Amino acid sequence: MVDQIVITEKSSQARDVRAAVGSRYGDILPAEGHLFDLLEPEDVVPAWKRWSPILLRPEGLYGTRPAIGGNKAAKRKAIREALRTAKRVWLATDCDREGQLIGQEILEHYNYRGQVMRVLFTAQDLQTIRDAFGRAKPNGEYSRLYAAAVARRQADQIYNLSLTRTATVILGQGARGVIGVGRVKTPTLAIVCKRELEIRDFVPVSYFEVLVTAKVAGGQFQMRHAPADRIVRREIAEAVVGAAQGFEGALGVRVEDKRQRPPKLHDLPSLQKLCSSRFGWPAARTLEVAQELYDGQGKKIITYPRAEVRYLSESLIGDVPRIVAGLRVGRSFNTIPVPEPPVIRKGASGSFHDKGLEGASHHAVIPNVNTIDELAEVWPRLSSDEKKLFDVIARAYLAAVMPDFRYRQTIVTLDVHGFGFRAAGRQPLDLGWRAAFPDWQPAEEKGEGAQLLPSLRNGEAAQLHNPTIEDKETRPPLRYNEGTLIEAMQNAWRFVDDEALRDRLKEAKGIGTPATRAEIIGGLKKQDFLISQGKNIVPTATGLSLFGVLEQADPALVDPGVTAQLECLLDDVVVGKQEMVGAIDAVCDAAERIIGRLKEGGATGGPSLLGPAVSNASGGRPPTPAMKRFATSIARQKGIKLPPGYTKSGSICRAFLDQHAPKKAGSEVAGESGPKPASPAQMLFAEKIAQDKGIAIPDAAKVNSAAMSAWIETNQGTQRGKRSRKSAHKPVSSTAPKSTSPKTTVPKKRARRRTTDSTAAPSASALQNSKTDTLLRIPYGNKEEALKLGARYRSGGWYAPHGVDLAAFGGRGWL
Repeated sequence: MVDQIVITEKSSQARDVRAAVGSRYGDILPAEGHLFDLLEPEDVVPAWKRWSPILLRPEGLYGTRPAIGGNKAAKRKAIREALRTAKRVWLATDCDREGQLIGQEILEHYNYRGQVMRVLFTAQDLQTIRDAFGRAKPNGEYSRLYAAAVARRQADQIYNLSLTRTATVILGQGARGVIGVGRVKTPTLAIVCKRELEIRDFVPVSYFEVLVTAKVAGGQFQMRHAPADRIVRREIAEAVVGAAQGFEGALGVRVEDKRQRPPKLHDLPSLQKLCSSRFGWPAARTLEVAQELYDGQGKKIITYPRAEVRYLSESLIGDVPRIVAGLRVGRSFNTIPVPEPPVIRKGASGSFHDKGLEGASHHAVIPNVNTIDELAEVWPRLSSDEKKLFDVIARAYLAAVMPDFRYRQTIVTLDVHGFGFRAAGRQPLDLGWRAAFPDWQPAEEKGEGAQLLPSLRNGEAAQLHNPTIEDKETRPPLRYNEGTLIEAMQNAWRFVDDEALRDRLKEAKGIGTPATRAEIIGGLKKQDFLISQGKNIVPTATGLSLFGVLEQADPALVDPGVTAQLECLLDDVVVGKQEMVGAIDAVCDAAERIIGRLKEGGATGGPSLLGPAVSNASGGRPPTPAMKRFATSIARQKGIKLPPGYTKSGSICRAFLDQHAPKKAGSEVAGESGPKPASPAQMLFAEKIAQDKGIAIPDAAKVNSAAMSAWIETNQGTQRGKRSRKSAHKPVSSTAPKSTSPKTTVPKKRARRRTTDSTAAPSASALQNSKTDTLLRIPYGNKEEALKLGARYRSGGWYAPHGVDLAAFGGRGWL
């Protein structure tokens, strides 16, 4: 009979604890993640088995039931039997909120009433574990951590299931699949969809800057006229050139010695962002590699990887000399000039900041002090990816205890008849922490900012030569990769307009948690809402359609700011600013308001999300041969790689065409005002179908992207497609009115006339025979104007047919 036991989160953890403390604290019994799930709504209220638009909140909290899968049943049985006689339990699960929940929910489920001690360790080596048992505290001191975990889990169950059922019942009229809504998942999808729509709707603006060479006694350098209000008319730029030609005047020279502190240590989101941009890793890969460095057999060389803050406790200052000495044994780090003694920075702008750890259960990710002396032995066992990630973590730590980077910045200005010219240069004085990153160069030191200026003095005369006009063009925002998407989730306050609320949310940790964000992104990919294209993440047609319908039904459903506010309330439970039930109440109130809005929309004939996109039919259907041919030609013309799976997945192939087909108009998304015309990619594809079948393309389809999509789906000609269309619902993106139905018939006589329509793209053979066409450079978003001027489009780009006046194109800079 045992009188005390240790409960760990998983078997590998149990092995490490057993190696560290033996049986000193009793039998060591591992869980297997969550051994219990929450009850389903119908388990609490039988009437809830029938889906309806209501808030699924029970009288109290959802109870738990045994989870299935793996070896969970055997793990539960062993712990249950031991709890019958145990007078004391040592909870040695992970040190975060989720670890607290995994351990304590076992005790709650079995109504254990003995003494419970909480063992917290942020590294998994033997010495750290022994020390953690030695300073274990009564579990009651972590009641807020447990309450925060319970609040989050209960709130997510109520919010996600209530709104998923409501959306499916009201918006998915006739849908064959579930319209999944998640408190964090749906706003995450919205972040990507909104960015994609920004890119598709982006209209570049041409502008001009003037560059000139300034000569002084000590040499020459480049100066630039780049006013805050861009020059959009060439004649103004030419006037600046005229003013600068041969101008001589006195320079304004300002020299300042500046210093820059090292970057903060890493938490999990910052590691995921860096590894995504530098190595192209998905967020889940970064976490996987970090977890192996943390608890992998014979490794254990970093601290707990699911860090949510970038500070260390001030109690860890004493470990600095030992970690630095251990790192500098290796060849990778022994040339980094860490001073003796190391530089210790405290407070919000430093690395050691106790107040910055409030509400967090673990600190920044750093090398493990207790295994640092074994690094030379461990290093050969590491994989290439593990070495890369450890290098990132180690260099960040070394930089944090090195001197500031000091540099001299020179700003040079010159007034040229009212036109301001400027130059800047930076001269390093002491690399300091920058010596830890010898191959890294910040953006501000690239390009003109990196030029070496000659010796200059204030008031010195300079003569200008060779002024030139540089043609510039605004660029659309960048697509997200997994790292920048996680950063956007972490900084959800940026999506909030209210200034006071923005300031409040800056203190929060965004939407989701460091441990779950990669899983959320992965889930959206599995559901065919997002796909990867190279390093970038883009929404599929299904994802865009779902976002559009949900946004139109109630913007709060897809608003990251709303979710960030709810996250704030949940996080406040940890620090005692909010009670558990109060936080759940707030989430339920938000869900109830949204349910009410959805009901109102349903009663007034709101948007409907129909079957195939939701049920993943469109994602599972392979692309047509014409789509594959067009994708191949685009890839060949642009010298880019085709995405994996484009030959088998219609959604992947279509997303590639949406992104890369020249002058795409984008797909129509429910909730946007006004129909969008069919894109060039749709037109080329549709014309191929029309030519093969001897049919005409309806006019209504040409001016409505959604109607064109429906027409293509109806007429693409495989027998399998014909059979499937007999029972298929209209695709999500097809929100066109009945008058644009793809079933509209067109008399053959009219069809023959349309083949000579001047707005239709000519056939490839006709284009190849034309030797008098003029290629054009039409900026994105100028389709309508270009067509009015006589431009036409083909697979190779825009052109002006023979006889079209080119003056208008030249005046716009489109030749």
